[in-house]
Amino acid sequence: MSVSRRTVLATAADYAVEKLHAVAPTVTAFPVGTKFEKWVYSQNGDWVGGFWPGTLWMAWLYSGDDTFRSRAESSAEKLAPRRYDTGTHDLGFLFYPSWVTAWRLTGDDTWRTGAVRAADSLIQRYNPRGHFIRAWGALNDPKNAGRVIIDTMMNLDLLAFASAQTGEGKYLDIAVEHAKTTRRVFPRPDGSTPHVYDFAPDTGAPIGPNTVQGYSPTSCWSRGQAWGLYGFTTMYRRTGDPRFLATARALADFAVGALTPDHVPVWDYHAPQQPYDIKDASAGAVMACGLLDLAAATGRHAYREVALRLLTALSETCLTRNSTRAEAVVARCTRNRPAEDGIEISLPYADYYLLEGILRVLQPQDVDRAIDLSTV
Repeated sequence: MSVSRRTVLATAADYAVEKLHAVAPTVTAFPVGTKFEKWVYSQNGDWVGGFWPGTLWMAWLYSGDDTFRSRAESSAEKLAPRRYDTGTHDLGFLFYPSWVTAWRLTGDDTWRTGAVRAADSLIQRYNPRGHFIRAWGALNDPKNAGRVIIDTMMNLDLLAFASAQTGEGKYLDIAVEHAKTTRRVFPRPDGSTPHVYDFAPDTGAPIGPNTVQGYSPTSCWSRGQAWGLYGFTTMYRRTGDPRFLATARALADFAVGALTPDHVPVWDYHAPQQPYDIKDASAGAVMACGLLDLAAATGRHAYREVALRLLTALSETCLTRNSTRAEAVVARCTRNRPAEDGIEISLPYADYYLLEGILRVLQPQDVDRAIDLSTV
């Protein structure tokens, strides 16, 4: 990697740490997004609660400043009640960057046992007839009972962790079944994916593709594509199943081919106004992390090169440097375009994955300590 590119990434990480130093003392709950550049909070963490402590852990790894560690732990502790939450598929997002990382970095067994308890809650959402984990809704709520979303691929690593820690195969078995189902119905021949796929919950029979956050059932929501790319690569690393690696490569090849020259993804690769549509920098940050994993898993340097271009573009064109008001690190993110909710704002997962990606490049041994970059 060139000296100039390394400098760009290090400068961005320095900026993130400086911003977090200034903002963290004022953060009392879990940031979910910005309004007029200021964080809006959730008290219970919504689905994004793991990213604030996760970002603080990354800042601690980069800076060595123990105030980040103490803030990460105190923030993560507030997620404790969510261990028992059976009403969401997002327990991986909630507990992996917060509790699993905390256990890996501190050795305190409280974090490990809590993360395993969250995995117990997650597997209750498994539908054995359709071989999928339902995305949304309470277990006793028939609405959305057969709805599967591409995002869930990112929650499966919590189950792999639980099997590794307990020696019980049931967690990983469910993760593998869900990944097989996702692999079967989501990817199109060109490697693009819909956001949603619906099943008949009582029989498990497939109904067809749909969307909530993408432009249409036939479009390709860029952040969902990134979740799938990263998630399938992770499942390959945890299982060694070459089918998951092939799927990750198909999703990656489509997304790389859909990038505009500025290397900041549009919010949906198939929306009518693309490639001149609004951006989602968070999709770029997630995609970069997945591509770095995929490069390591395949030995293909081309994936790493695109990841470095993504991280460089985000660092040069998407940070909040020009604003004295901004409380986040990354700008130009889009949460839910069809709902007109959060159009080019800041989002906590963009900050987290940008730092994760930069540290994967600059300090890979430290990131491995935090999130386990190994392959079986």
